[in-house]
Amino acid sequence: MDVTKEYSNREVTIVWEPRKCIHSGICVKGLPDVFQPQDKPWIKIQAASTSALVNQVKQCPSGALSFYMNGAKQDNTKAMETKVEIMENGPLLVHGTLNVNHTDGRTETKDKTTAFCRCGGSANKPYCDGTHRKIDFEG
Repeated sequence: MDVTKEYSNREVTIVWEPRKCIHSGICVKGLPDVFQPQDKPWIKIQAASTSALVNQVKQCPSGALSFYMNGAKQDNTKAMETKVEIMENGPLLVHGTLNVNHTDGRTETKDKTTAFCRCGGSANKPYCDGTHRKIDFEG
């Protein structure tokens, strides 16, 4: 079963899907008073303004963090052009909406940012699971 956690203030709810997280640290570096991985709960949503929270969540490279504005549960990230970004020593990030056709015939629609494995070590292929850090992948 996939775990999803929600952290809410009066205006916005941040949704965290741990299985998608590649532990890039972008959230922690961007808002260290909010994102504190050593603590439980690790998201201190009251430590920043709603606009700062939304802007930081939009930078999540894996899509593990998302948000919705309270009162209207929907994805508030805007559709964007597809953009591909190669992370140094890390995954291939595809920003935008795309369809992934799996080898078993399943088709999956991905929105926002999708992190694809480049190191070959992921247990969640074709997606990145952060293994590149454990095996010191360079590329």
